[in-house]
Amino acid sequence: MPDTGAYVLDACAMIAFLNKETGAETVAGLIKKADDRKISLYMTSIQALEVYYDRIRIKGRAYADGFLQALYASSINIIPHVSRANIRIAGYFKTHYSLSLADAVAIAAAYSLPAVLVTGDHHELEPVENGEDITFYWFR
Repeated sequence: MPDTGAYVLDACAMIAFLNKETGAETVAGLIKKADDRKISLYMTSIQALEVYYDRIRIKGRAYADGFLQALYASSINIIPHVSRANIRIAGYFKTHYSLSLADAVAIAAAYSLPAVLVTGDHHELEPVENGEDITFYWFR
């Protein structure tokens, strides 16, 4: 794990945790450290939306609503909007690396905080890691 005090979870990290997929224990460890106030853990509202609609699709709206309530009550800091500066940063990453909008927003959040981006999306994000000064924590 990179030696830092701040991490941004992307949607695939939270979905892996919720689905008990490979790497879920790593994400659980980060959440525990955030609960214990040893690190700061963030997620953007865009990533929260991705997880929310995934929960609706898999388990229904009532479950998804409960998840969302628990997420906002947790030790994970939800970044509620994309700032003007992060619009510019995300726009650069989206166009330069052909990323999804959500991935570009997550990278912008990690870049501007600064924080480590927690992800398992190797295929999409390894080119960014190789070409930019952003730290990634690959949970799987």
